[in-house]
Amino acid sequence: MPQITQLAETGFVSSQIFWLLIVFGLVYLVVGRMMATKVVATVEQRDQTVADDLAGAEAARAAADAAEEQWRAQENAAREQAKRKLAEARAAGSKATEQRLGAANAELDARTAEAEQRIAASRSAAMSEIDAVAAEAARDIVFRVAGADVDLSDARKAVETVRHGR
Repeated sequence: MPQITQLAETGFVSSQIFWLLIVFGLVYLVVGRMMATKVVATVEQRDQTVADDLAGAEAARAAADAAEEQWRAQENAAREQAKRKLAEARAAGSKATEQRLGAANAELDARTAEAEQRIAASRSAAMSEIDAVAAEAARDIVFRVAGADVDLSDARKAVETVRHGR
């Protein structure tokens, strides 16, 4: 068979091995040097993009945390200001109520004092009248019972002595 005899020739095999090495060398250069560098560059670019995105996300998270902390501080400050205003309003309301109550109490005290004076005057007038009526009644009773005419001033003294226990 003539095909097998070609393999027996030493020049043919060495020629085949030579071209095999050249083809594999070219494939190695093309794939290993050109394509691999592009693949490595793409992977590095992707890694850099991922790292940049992670850094951006971390920066955004830090900014969001700072904004949230600032918002909480503003909210707490607003809450404290509202508490202060509420306390001031309560104090002002209490003071106004206290002033109105003070004025109303003063008016009531004045009315009470005036009423007490009127009552005292009425009581004094009534007692004087009672004394006068009692003196006249005692004078009439003594006249009817004993038939003696008693002076009105003596009857008043007698009523006053009995009433006051002197």
